Amino acid sequence: MKARCLLIVVGLLLLALGGCAPPAEQTGPPQAGPAAPADPLPSWNQGAAKQAILDFVKGATTPGGAGFVPEPERVAVFDNDGTLWVEKPAYIQFLFAFDRVRAMAADHPEWASRQPFKGIVENDPKVLGSLGEKEIAQVLAATHAGITAAEFEKAVREWFATARHPRFDRPYTELTYLPQVELLAYLRANGFQTFIVSGGGVDFMRVITEQAYGIPPEQVVGTAGLCKFEMREGVPVLVKLPQVFFVDDKEGKPVGIHQFIGRRPILAFGNSDGDLQMLQYTTIGRSPSLGLLVRHDDAEREWSYDRESHIGRLDEALDEAPERGWVVVGMKGDWKKVFAFEP
Repeated sequence: MKARCLLIVVGLLLLALGGCAPPAEQTGPPQAGPAAPADPLPSWNQGAAKQAILDFVKGATTPGGAGFVPEPERVAVFDNDGTLWVEKPAYIQFLFAFDRVRAMAADHPEWASRQPFKGIVENDPKVLGSLGEKEIAQVLAATHAGITAAEFEKAVREWFATARHPRFDRPYTELTYLPQVELLAYLRANGFQTFIVSGGGVDFMRVITEQAYGIPPEQVVGTAGLCKFEMREGVPVLVKLPQVFFVDDKEGKPVGIHQFIGRRPILAFGNSDGDLQMLQYTTIGRSPSLGLLVRHDDAEREWSYDRESHIGRLDEALDEAPERGWVVVGMKGDWKKVFAFEP
């Protein structure tokens, strides 16, 4: 706004000064100058990270250039938690599962004396803070299985319609990172296919990714449980089972890309050591390619964490980034805004 006001003032001064000399002869209608190209990533600060992205996309889309990539091969993969939306104080899917436990508790009186369900129902911080993989698996099995895929989708949609983040007091759908939403749109506008490849549950993510990021459900790869087909009262349904079919994390991410996408990406964006193998698979021995990592270093607007965090730990991948030429994107320095609701 200040810059705009300054331009207006300068323009008025130039008009006033111009009145001191006779006007130039008008030889025809005024000609409009070339419009300045719109910034495709307005929420990104100018710097090395933004420039690396712009240069890579320009190279990949310039026919005849050394970095040109045919459009069908322009595949970009993104982690979800901590890369496209918040993952603190816990993964959003876990918060959904905790709320499901509380909603289902009346039908499960045995949970009143059984951990971790007792602690979740009572919102006991000690229990919530000590949940390990075994306890989380129990909670997910109890809240995600035994119902049809359609019933699960309905429960997820209803939860997103009402649930609010404990710190920001906003719907979780507002806690996507604005610079990343811009980047996804920019890539698609340049012929890229954008995929989510995340350790999160695929059925959970697919409910919301099209609304949140413009990524349709068929372009989401995630951890999946087993399902079985049944006919119930003449209606075909898929019933979710408690067994895990595929874990899309760490070494599982390249496997998931191969099995469910079928093309090796040329761009990968993650934020933690869980994304290390995905970035390796995308970039090592592959040119052109681009690997990127979000570094959470903004405690004021979001959170500050990396090497010691129990969620979204970024340690090995951070050490490997300089060797591989991966771009480390700092929230504090590289993003003008983190969330769309910021002033």
